Amino acid sequence: MKTILVDAIHAFIIVGKGIFTEMQELLDSYPNPKIILTGATDEQIIAFGLDHVPYPVFTLRRQPEKADPLYYKKMLEHFTLTAADVVYFEHNAEAVESARSVGITTYHYDKDKKDLVALKEFLDANL
Repeated sequence: MKTILVDAIHAFIIVGKGIFTEMQELLDSYPNPKIILTGATDEQIIAFGLDHVPYPVFTLRRQPEKADPLYYKKMLEHFTLTAADVVYFEHNAEAVESARSVGITTYHYDKDKKDLVALKEFLDANL
């Protein structure tokens, strides 16, 4: 069963509002494990409420950033996963390309549209 990698800020967490409830409901409809990916520092984890999310959180505290393929290599190693074991959605185009460069099937999520129908289509097609 593939793991769903979830972009934290501007996707699962809406700045100033907290967890995007409708997205959580969509994700919870899948039995797959989920991991929140962020570059947040310890202070940012608290400020954005990532210490209260329902899924495990992975961060390298911006060393390196998600735009660096090393971030994804370290994350996969940390969880003993391969690129084939995961799917990912991310709002930042550079991070999308970085994840794809290590073989992760990645969807560019539009943080402004918040299109959960398209996200569901991506998940259904790739899980």
